[in-house]
Amino acid sequence: MPAISVDNPLELPKVVAPGDARRPRRVKSITTAPRGLEGEGFPVRRAFAGVDPADLDPFIHMDQMGEVDYGPGEPKGTPWHPHRGFETVTYMMEGTFLHQDSIGGGGVIQDGATQWMTAGAGILHIERPPDALIDSGGLFHGVQLWVNLPARLKMTNPRYQDIGSREVSLVTNEKGDAVIRVIAGLLGEHAGPGVTHTAITLVHASLMPGAELVLPWNTAFNALTYVLAGQGKAGPDRASLEAGQIAVHVDGDVVVLYANEAQDSRTHAMEVLILGGEAIREPVAAYGPFVMNTRAELQQAFDDYQAGRLGQVPADHI
Repeated sequence: MPAISVDNPLELPKVVAPGDARRPRRVKSITTAPRGLEGEGFPVRRAFAGVDPADLDPFIHMDQMGEVDYGPGEPKGTPWHPHRGFETVTYMMEGTFLHQDSIGGGGVIQDGATQWMTAGAGILHIERPPDALIDSGGLFHGVQLWVNLPARLKMTNPRYQDIGSREVSLVTNEKGDAVIRVIAGLLGEHAGPGVTHTAITLVHASLMPGAELVLPWNTAFNALTYVLAGQGKAGPDRASLEAGQIAVHVDGDVVVLYANEAQDSRTHAMEVLILGGEAIREPVAAYGPFVMNTRAELQQAFDDYQAGRLGQVPADHI
């Protein structure tokens, strides 16, 4: 995966876990993500499918996009579509997406870059491969995460953040056999560049074969580990975990992961997305591209979209 990395992790700052008093979070559940299609037909794994929504709060939805090796003419994206009431986070590890929205945000998302779009009161956007990639085909692998907004911020002004791969905070573990990318929030004393309305931490970690990763974790946050590639174990009981599975960690102040000694020859490492946040604990009414608190608010969102009040496709649209 060409997400930002280093040749020698030992040169990176170390994230320090608590000492002897640390309490590893146990694994409450492990769920396998089903496969599906999104947008114009690109393959995804529905990472949160089957997980108790109470364990996900403040997160709503997450797709692993790919990993797929497209042939010429095959790459696909999404058409112009609306959102309201939450934030979308698109993190690209392989391949390229172009983003454009109705408030002037946009850019190229590739090789470890992230676009963080606050839909808030309403926005239109599109994500699609560039024409050159459609013509040539190639590898495509990314994640899209939906982060809920509390009721008081559902109608906040839309916002776009373009987070380049080199803006991400790079750290390692005590032995230097893992590369940890802090995209948003705090991991110990290390902060990611993403500016969030909802308090969360979002991390992409690569564990070398045999590595043990012990991460300090805010006790007020939930904790989820989704395996992007490879195999390993999680928690004090070393529950087996493999690509396409998500673990819910509960209780304690550290998240503990172990990479198997033998990894897939294609991946070479156990690749995981670790995320958690402060629960909002409000009713959720979600349908299609909108995440609100009540059915009446959902209906208003659809009405506002039909009336053009969520924005307009720009004249220079892609």
